[in-house]
Amino acid sequence: MPEMPNTQPTIALLPDLLISQIAAGEVVERPSSVLKELLENALDAGSSTIQIQLEEGGVKLIRISDNGVGIAKDELALALTRHATSKIASLSDLEQVATLGFRGEALASIASVARLTLTSRQQSADHAWRLIAGPGAMPEPAALSSGTVVEMRDLYYNTPARRKFLKSEATEFAHCAEAVKRIALAYPEVAFTLSHNGRVSLHLPKSDARGRAGAILGEDFLTESRSVDTGQSGYGLRVFGHCALPAHSRARSDAQYCYVNGRFVRDKLLSHALREAYQDTLHGSRYPAYCLFIDIDPATVDVNVHPAKTEVRFRDSRAVHQFVFHAVQRTLASPLSRETGSDEPASNNLAPYATPAETPRPTYTQWAPRQESLRISEPAVSSYFSFAQSARPTPASNSSGNASTSFKTLPPVDAYEDAPPLGYALAQLHGTYILAQNAQGLIVVDMHAAHERIVYEKLKTALDSHAITTQALLIPAVFSADLLTVSAAEEHGDALRELGFDIAPMGPAQLAVRSVPSLLQAADPAELARSLLAELREHGISQLLTEKRNELLATMACHGAVRANRQLSTPEMNALLRQMEATERADQCNHGRPTWTQLSMSQLDQLFLRGR
Repeated sequence: MPEMPNTQPTIALLPDLLISQIAAGEVVERPSSVLKELLENALDAGSSTIQIQLEEGGVKLIRISDNGVGIAKDELALALTRHATSKIASLSDLEQVATLGFRGEALASIASVARLTLTSRQQSADHAWRLIAGPGAMPEPAALSSGTVVEMRDLYYNTPARRKFLKSEATEFAHCAEAVKRIALAYPEVAFTLSHNGRVSLHLPKSDARGRAGAILGEDFLTESRSVDTGQSGYGLRVFGHCALPAHSRARSDAQYCYVNGRFVRDKLLSHALREAYQDTLHGSRYPAYCLFIDIDPATVDVNVHPAKTEVRFRDSRAVHQFVFHAVQRTLASPLSRETGSDEPASNNLAPYATPAETPRPTYTQWAPRQESLRISEPAVSSYFSFAQSARPTPASNSSGNASTSFKTLPPVDAYEDAPPLGYALAQLHGTYILAQNAQGLIVVDMHAAHERIVYEKLKTALDSHAITTQALLIPAVFSADLLTVSAAEEHGDALRELGFDIAPMGPAQLAVRSVPSLLQAADPAELARSLLAELREHGISQLLTEKRNELLATMACHGAVRANRQLSTPEMNALLRQMEATERADQCNHGRPTWTQLSMSQLDQLFLRGR
């Protein structure tokens, strides 16, 4: 066997170019990475107008022109040197970074994998200076009115292996356009123009925050969202922006924009807080849409986590998580009766929640129409809703004392101008939907889904305040159960009573439900007890009352909500509408499905081609 040569590895310094190329692997992932770094430099320079030119998706050319403060002639070469920056000068500066860029690596990394030209002119200079990146390069005079022009050509020309990993021209341009939109959203006071292969694809003039959000995300996003603004808190934290309503969630997470001090971030802590805020209002695997900005003291957040600067670390992560969570949750939870119809933010102070019982009932014109021709069934039996007794009588029944008295003709349209947000009930459709009229047009309500949310929120409030009232059953509901279910009922008897249930064995294979929560008295007691005990057997009471508490209450509310094909009287339907207006998160049921929809008069006119 031949003897292997004894080669001892030696340690040597890497060439500067190779060092820069290694660093470029972290900073320059694709053309959009180059674009992002150059745009951040332009914004840090105080630019108010930025023009972007791309060719072949940014692979052939990226040119950024700005009107910022510019770079001095003697500093042009230094700007292309690794770890050279004007943003920070000491460790204390690094601990409270207030600029987008600060590492001093971007230009050097880009110059190591592409052909880079830097042209700049300060306001006090007689003319501009140009520097072509390369060994021993010297600045030369150039023509430029003001600001800086950074031109990158032929990305990865000297590293063809990296170039093979790039996608198609259309894909790379899409990433570049997304990078521009992310930055433009945070800086509405700056005008942006993006052109690709000589054609302008995006033009964003100077605007305010709302106008810029509408220009990038669409006016539909603003219409379908609620504004958030907590104001400046006592410890220097503010959350503002827009959150889309749960009914307008998306199949993908492509409409989620979160910023920390003007920097777009993908932070797990913030993503979790926002997901939790939408927890019981999203359907299935849907994703919320939002554009939120977080202002925080730079000294309390570390942005030096990753070279791409898209990750951050908070000094007090739990406080930030809870602040963002409550700000968004309370905005989404605001009942319809508190909305004004404007873009003014709902009450977002971090005061304790006001329960529906504490919320004063809105005062509207007390006029509720009844239509004899619709043949609405109004059974004389007691209401299916426990709250139906609070329904206000209609003028028809008040005026004559005869409940069957009704309007022979429809009232004038202007009679609904002072109607509440969900209007007044007109009819019940197929025992499932409530039809109502408001000032805008027609309201369609899924009565089961709406009642489910109302009961759910009342159960949560009652459990939090330890004020769940019980209703004893005149005749206990007896049902068959296996030995494990019977033992679970005996073991967790105290916890069940805390939830408002009295379930006791009636024999070796039978259980009897003697009382249920008052809010669920209309539900099937046996069916409700079976589902509750099944949850207890699987998860245990300790986990149910913590992590899975809301899931348990949602199940209870679903069983307790009014079922389809129940005939409701007009007062009962109006009572449900008023309860929806006073209930938090009434736009969705416990499973995230919408509870109501609005058809405006213009939409109805389009359906029937009116005016054409």
